[in-house]
Amino acid sequence: MAESAASSSSSSSSGSAGSAGSAGSAGWSGSRPGALPPATSAAPAGRTRRILICSTPVGPLGSGIGGGVELTLHSLVLGLTARGHHVEVVAPEGSLHVGARVHQIAGAPQTSSQTVGRDAPIEMPARPVLGAMWDWVREHQAHFDVVLNLAYDWLPVYLTPFLDVPVAHLVSMGSLNEAMDVALADLLEVRPGAAAVHSRAQAATFPAIADRLRVVGNGIAVERYDVHLTADEPRHLGFVGRISPEKGIDDVFAIAQATGLPVKAWGLMQDEACWREAAAQYPGAQVTYEGFLATDDLQAAIGGCAALLMTPKWVEAFGNVAIEAMACGVPVIAYRRGGPAEIVVDGETGFLVDPDDIDGAILAVSRLGEIDRLMCRQRVDERYSTDALAERVDAWLGDLIRLDARV
Repeated sequence: MAESAASSSSSSSSGSAGSAGSAGSAGWSGSRPGALPPATSAAPAGRTRRILICSTPVGPLGSGIGGGVELTLHSLVLGLTARGHHVEVVAPEGSLHVGARVHQIAGAPQTSSQTVGRDAPIEMPARPVLGAMWDWVREHQAHFDVVLNLAYDWLPVYLTPFLDVPVAHLVSMGSLNEAMDVALADLLEVRPGAAAVHSRAQAATFPAIADRLRVVGNGIAVERYDVHLTADEPRHLGFVGRISPEKGIDDVFAIAQATGLPVKAWGLMQDEACWREAAAQYPGAQVTYEGFLATDDLQAAIGGCAALLMTPKWVEAFGNVAIEAMACGVPVIAYRRGGPAEIVVDGETGFLVDPDDIDGAILAVSRLGEIDRLMCRQRVDERYSTDALAERVDAWLGDLIRLDARV
């Protein structure tokens, strides 16, 4: 695209990407299998880098449409900047300002991969923002040492070998589309180390390349979350996520009805029909929709919950809302499916139950008194801060730059 396709905004403020809710190598170990190690240092591992982060093309930053990717991007900007790097962002027009500069790109949003079938062909709308974003990357690549792509889309993966700048792809979802799987596999043949994921469970959904995907976890600005050592009265549970079938909102209604505890739900109302159907199926459930909140407002709201419910019907790549809740001292009751199973320490920071086991979740609610809420926060401080995330991603980017220099 020509330069006129984008407008750049400078800002010294970190901004707020909001929240929609979202082991650097196989040899990493922690206090339990699959655990990420605690951060060891906030100092840069090498020289200052010029890093360009490419956001998701499904919607502007701050809209909530991008789900956990928005929170991840914000955390990466904070963490990598704190390590001395110069970080700029390219994102759809209308995005919030994060980093040293946000390059706002006009164009039609991309359809989320969550809504298309596994065998669906690759499609883009007329005048796609995705194409315009990556045309901007091509034109300005000489100004950066590395590009960090957060878009779960075929085009950036395909374009990577044709660019002069190293491109790192932080894959935000599990395997959803055959064409995307093939593109990632082809990429790793010519650019080893160019792709990373948030959890081992996510990596396992790509069986052909699982052992070649770096696991970097995730992180949040922990200092923005206040610890609530006791739950508010009267007691209530919480749910944070897009209101959509894959997030399991119907199970949330079922748990609310069975326990008699109210549930407050926060997030983007993506599928109103799904909400109405769950309410009709469980008329005794006291579940209220509290809207979509920015991070600071969300942490203030969820801190009073007795527990956060995570009942996904798909493999969560990570589960940002789990660490957000734990940062507030709120234990998490989650299905043992995907990333949350690697975050929650069963019996210490919440409870893990078998996937779709509503009775197990109901039993877990009755055991919440066993959880020390301060332990929940300490777990996040140790492993899921922006410093910890940035350290892991910084090491990955450094390795990729060195590998790329030899290609």
